[in-house]
Amino acid sequence: MRFDLSEDQQLLRDSTREFVAATLPFEKSRRVMEHEPAGFDADAWQRFAEMGYLGIHLPAEAGGQGLGVVELAIVLEEMGRACVPGPYLDVALAAALLDAAGGQQELLSAIAAGAKIVTIAREDSAYAGTAKAAVEASGGRVRGTKYFVAFAARADELLVTTADGVHRVESPFETEPMPTLDVGQRFARVALDHRAERIGDASLLARLDVVAATAAAATLLGVMSRAFEVTLDYVKTRRAFGKPIGAFQALQHRLADMLLKVESTRSAVYRAAWCIDHAEADAPLAAASAKAYAGDASRAICGESIQMHGGIGFTWELDLHFFFKRAKTLESHYGSTEAQLERALAAAGLSW
Repeated sequence: MRFDLSEDQQLLRDSTREFVAATLPFEKSRRVMEHEPAGFDADAWQRFAEMGYLGIHLPAEAGGQGLGVVELAIVLEEMGRACVPGPYLDVALAAALLDAAGGQQELLSAIAAGAKIVTIAREDSAYAGTAKAAVEASGGRVRGTKYFVAFAARADELLVTTADGVHRVESPFETEPMPTLDVGQRFARVALDHRAERIGDASLLARLDVVAATAAAATLLGVMSRAFEVTLDYVKTRRAFGKPIGAFQALQHRLADMLLKVESTRSAVYRAAWCIDHAEADAPLAAASAKAYAGDASRAICGESIQMHGGIGFTWELDLHFFFKRAKTLESHYGSTEAQLERALAAAGLSW
């Protein structure tokens, strides 16, 4: 199958790239990542809302643009290229979960307008390897502890998963920051003893996993694409033995391998997004394959980018380490590479 972006999708890609570059140039994003406790720029977040990015995949009746996962992937690729700090991916996934649950138009409209931040609290104490009981729901309340909750300190609501379904829980939350390699992300431990509204059963999470894998892979595609471009520009200007280091065949081979990984990831990501939008039966397999491949490819490309910059590649002043750290974070979350390989095998009817 030949896949090309439509004219409208190409326009979305180009306009998003221009908008992000104007709103959050990397110099500004770097200051936000290093010095802003919230982890994102509130003014930029509102501008994302005004431009329709926060509801791009939501129905028009909920204040969204009524577009699909392909368009969401386009926006996320551009967010990854700019290494944008903040909860865009997490809020997009929470909104997708609410949309799948149905009957959540009021909250979805608030998300699309930038009035509320909602993320998903999924990993509980059982995941964290503690002796405590997992988060439980009873009597209209949820009790327990969730770990690695994205931007929980700034969330107005959390979508808390338990064995019997998904629950809406309103702030305030008792949070404790969890260390992260990526300074553009914020994760927290959240202690829960809150009133909760059940919005659906655990089957909602099956589709969410497919969308989350594709969305994270799209972000990784943007990260690795930019790291590759920066490296390609550098080897054309850095000189050794009287000529650009890009003229040496050994580096050319490594760059060719990097480009192959970028374009293979692109094919996998947009194939998965297309499958989701068209309700294809192999969407789970395509999404799991895309995320597994993107995780390995982004780590390899960002690592090579740092290596090819030589001594300066390891310095804090160079921007590449932000991309490497974003890649490592996304590789581990939204279904790790190992978890996605297991899902891909299961979707293909195979096992280890």
